[in-house]
Amino acid sequence: MTSAMVLCRFLHFTVVLMLFGVWVFRPLLLGRVALLDQPLARVSRWLAAVALVSGVCWLLLITASMAGDRAAAFDPPTLRLVLGNTFFGQVWTWHLLLNGLLLIVLLTRLRTHQPLSLILGGLLLATLAPVGHGAMLDGLSGQLLILNQIVHLICVGAWLGGLMLLVMILRQPAGHAVRAILQRFSGVGYALVAGLVITGLINVRVLTGQFWPTPLLSGFALILLIKVVLVAVMLGLALFNRLRIKDCEEHLATLKTSVILEWLLGIGAVAAVSLLGTMPPMISS
Repeated sequence: MTSAMVLCRFLHFTVVLMLFGVWVFRPLLLGRVALLDQPLARVSRWLAAVALVSGVCWLLLITASMAGDRAAAFDPPTLRLVLGNTFFGQVWTWHLLLNGLLLIVLLTRLRTHQPLSLILGGLLLATLAPVGHGAMLDGLSGQLLILNQIVHLICVGAWLGGLMLLVMILRQPAGHAVRAILQRFSGVGYALVAGLVITGLINVRVLTGQFWPTPLLSGFALILLIKVVLVAVMLGLALFNRLRIKDCEEHLATLKTSVILEWLLGIGAVAAVSLLGTMPPMISS
């Protein structure tokens, strides 16, 4: 059941993060250019559908885990008990409602209302913050930790979704000012990286009581180290792309490969986070 939970968390986090990020960067990178609107709408519908299915599966797995019986996942009274009487269930009820509403918007004429999709995607992302380690503390400390987690998720989602949109742009035959698009992406990227690093360090400090958990090469600390290494390589690729902006249009193939690799490394980091969410950190007394 643990493996299924990790896979479900990974899939759900990935699609929700990208769903938010593409709508953040859509106006920043493309402005009024509508060339990618149809494929972007199609991708968004699939992401929202996968998010809804994986979100329901997450609920079923949590219910089975709480009840200690796999059959309980399909028992209506047990599901109602989890949804109505647990913190996770109350948060997840809103999360699934937002997910369903976003899917309806993307399947109807309302999909042309891009701010609405962005708002719903942001709320969907924000309701991921209180689940997992974000709910481990009570009172003001817990609320601040959830707020920090929301900022962290916004930075991660914008970066990951922005990279996906950048990949879609670079796959187009022609018609985009690649240099200008990269400059706009890099400009926002600095703020996202700063926010990601700062909020990540706060999370580690609060959850483990240390600036870095120990022992270094086992358990929670090892998976966290893998995540940090993946993000560090992403930053290296981002710096490489930034330094090549001036002649990027002469090396589009290299640029495309670099951006795709950076995006895949980001997905790998999300996989590490999905595993971390099922592991208990050492909390300082």
